[in-house]
Amino acid sequence: MKKILFLALLLQTLILYSQSSNFNDAGPNKGKMFAYWGWNRGHFSTSDITFKGENYNFTLDNVEAKDKPKPFGIYYFKPDEVTIPQTNFRIGYFFKENYTLSIGVDHMKYVMRNDKSASINGSINLGSDFDGDYMGETISLSEDFLLFEHTDGLNYINVEVNRFDNLDDWLNFSVKNIDINLLEGIGVGVLLPKTNTTLLNKQRYDDFHLAGYGVSAHVGLNVTFFKHFFIQSNLKAGYINMGDIRTTHSENDSASQSFTFLENVYVFGARFNLSKKN
Repeated sequence: MKKILFLALLLQTLILYSQSSNFNDAGPNKGKMFAYWGWNRGHFSTSDITFKGENYNFTLDNVEAKDKPKPFGIYYFKPDEVTIPQTNFRIGYFFKENYTLSIGVDHMKYVMRNDKSASINGSINLGSDFDGDYMGETISLSEDFLLFEHTDGLNYINVEVNRFDNLDDWLNFSVKNIDINLLEGIGVGVLLPKTNTTLLNKQRYDDFHLAGYGVSAHVGLNVTFFKHFFIQSNLKAGYINMGDIRTTHSENDSASQSFTFLENVYVFGARFNLSKKN
């Protein structure tokens, strides 16, 4: 909210001090490409997670999770460390004046909260302290029982169709070389998580694995400077269903879950023509 208020104050100040009357300085959009890079914060609903394999099959109900933001640092920009923070990348094309088609990756991070408890249904017969048949009992999600994270990460690879509208005329915004735009759209894609799981002391599996699908919708505000460069903030909501999550080196072991998410996205990028025309 503070960032939104600051942006609103900045724009109001620019309006008051501007002597320009040029609207929509960026010109026509059709035929332009765009690309952006930035960061996100994620918020996740509770989910029921089912774990199954040889000698165990159980479900944890209403498991809570959080994202895993990193303090700002040089790794936000180093090519070999860009997956340490939660990042977003997208490239797209204006196939019509007000519509874009794009592909991108939302690199979110999902961490099950080990400081919580959950009800458990099913059975465990692995010769561990947690062996037994469960019918809704409460179990503490301690680290010796389970660590469950998609931290490198919860990778939502998706295609989006967006509508893009300039708001300068509607807002009576006449600052030269700055355009305010509204965008909204829908997306669909696949989940390619790299899941870090330690289940009952089994050897963890930590490779990328195609686990399921997602759908999403979003709305955002885009501020373009000098026709080509922009900053943008999106609010994205979606649904993720992962029916085949690898949890250990054994292909017989897997997990499944579904949940909704809310993602705050903050990016910077550029719009450009493929031809020599402006």
